[in-house]
Amino acid sequence: MSKIEKLYSSLMKRNHQGEAQLPAEVRPHVASNGMRIVSANALQSSGDQMVNASTVLPWLFATLGVPAALTGLLVPIREAGSMLPQAFITPLVLRVRYRKWVFIAGALIQSVAVGAMALTAALAEGLSAGISILSALIVFSLGRCLTSIASKDVQGRTVPKGERGQINGLATTAAGFVAITLGLGIRIFGGQGLSNVQLAWLLTIGASLWVGVSLVYTGIREPEQTADNGTSDKDGGETTNTFVQMYRLLRDDKPFRHFVTVRSLLLVSSLSPPFMVTLSIQYGAESLAGLGGFIVASGIAALIGGRMFGRMADRSSKQLMSIGAGVASGIILAVVIVAAIPDVLDGGWVTNIVFILAYFALTLMHTGVRVGRKTYVVDMAEGDQRTTYVAVSNTALGIVLLVVGGVSSLLATFHVLFALIFLAVTGLVGVFAASRLPDVSKK
Repeated sequence: MSKIEKLYSSLMKRNHQGEAQLPAEVRPHVASNGMRIVSANALQSSGDQMVNASTVLPWLFATLGVPAALTGLLVPIREAGSMLPQAFITPLVLRVRYRKWVFIAGALIQSVAVGAMALTAALAEGLSAGISILSALIVFSLGRCLTSIASKDVQGRTVPKGERGQINGLATTAAGFVAITLGLGIRIFGGQGLSNVQLAWLLTIGASLWVGVSLVYTGIREPEQTADNGTSDKDGGETTNTFVQMYRLLRDDKPFRHFVTVRSLLLVSSLSPPFMVTLSIQYGAESLAGLGGFIVASGIAALIGGRMFGRMADRSSKQLMSIGAGVASGIILAVVIVAAIPDVLDGGWVTNIVFILAYFALTLMHTGVRVGRKTYVVDMAEGDQRTTYVAVSNTALGIVLLVVGGVSSLLATFHVLFALIFLAVTGLVGVFAASRLPDVSKK
């Protein structure tokens, strides 16, 4: 047994029956493929921490004197921008026999985009810097489109059910180590504030990580797939426009439609943390202040949740999604109740503890929902259907994200508590909807 086999077996609860069902050309390479996927995903997640649209980029905008109105565009461009185009790009992806090259192309695009952000951070300021960085973020999101579509397909072809959730969890755990190290480094060397030059160097390191991602991915052994020329639909007729294809899939495929609906309702864990931070500032909590503090909290959540939730996802990914969203909704409602009681949150140590624990717990639950959702969509389909499922669900979620994000932002103009209540109620509805999903993770 090779060293990689020993390492992989020590980290994973292996599904030998599932491995035997993989194509013959990849069976001997399950361990090496799995470790490469873990390494690439960990490097990419670490890079994400360095170009985080909720922490690093807002700090950079403030440092460069970018108008506040542009700051509000960061998260929508980063999230929806990487999801909306996927259904349009999928026909091109299906023409590629080895999907790892699609992932590599996406990683290199992200590297170039982050490099452009670093150059802007060092040389520009004000409105021009904001526009340049937002433009680079659009390019970055397009690169993320490609990696998102291809990664699920490559993992589904090279790793069997029963191991995929653990791989997602291991990658999340590794990224958590990096995030904690990065956050502590920023707190020690940068303190509460970082200069534009320091942030430029941070982004430069991030750009190099995506180069590393592409190099690691080149070694994956993937079975050859007969390329789809993308010219016909399943009924043998000419391909219709993308929106019609999306509508048909969502209309005719009930299990997939149910998954997209549930995923739309489980946005509570991804959209609520920024509002929680805003609420903490309004109530005078300062312990979370500073870029390093946010990154450390996210890193600890990933470190704890990655390993634990990976194995839970392999047992039942739908149950993991449901539990994560339910607990996140409960946390939000508890904070809202405490915040509504006069004089409880007065800016003292109680306030600090409440918001520190709430922010950490929300990011921890988001880790669980994210690992569960990724594992579910890989397990529920095979072959090119998996690629289509990922693309259509992400495009649909991009639209939903803009709508739900817009409603929550509108409610936040009256009070942040209203936005949090809206997200919590939506998440609770999603918990009940998720209980009706089929359990695709069972071997």
